[in-house]
Amino acid sequence: MNSQKIISIIMGIVGALSAVFLFMIISTGDEAIKAGEASGAVNSFMYIAYAILALIAVIVLIFVIKGLFAGNIKKTLLSVGAFLAIVVISYAISSGTDLDLKPFIEKGEDVTEATSKNVGAGLYTFYVLAILAIASMAYSGVKKIFNK
Repeated sequence: MNSQKIISIIMGIVGALSAVFLFMIISTGDEAIKAGEASGAVNSFMYIAYAILALIAVIVLIFVIKGLFAGNIKKTLLSVGAFLAIVVISYAISSGTDLDLKPFIEKGEDVTEATSKNVGAGLYTFYVLAILAIASMAYSGVKKIFNK
């Protein structure tokens, strides 16, 4: 059995489970969900969702590691290094002090300068990666136009 067939079977099982859980959630209605929050019924759905997410993350990790050793590892390590460099630079340039934390603290939110710095780093990382993705798509499109 090749890996493509295994992936298809796993995707089918996860899709069927997702459809069943979606139907169960939709059929209960809003009032039952609100009442279920107090009784813990919603928590059981959350645990199931977390378990499925963990399963998918493990499967993705296995196939990524399998793909690392099957292909050109030098290019892969350069890509991972570039990604980590973008994350580190984004973390370095985010300040975390550009937000007034007083309203959050008054509401009882657990927001600190470290939290603000992490959010800022995530946003900067997203912006850089989005710009790089758009630029690579534009470059590819222009290159195809001029090569014809």
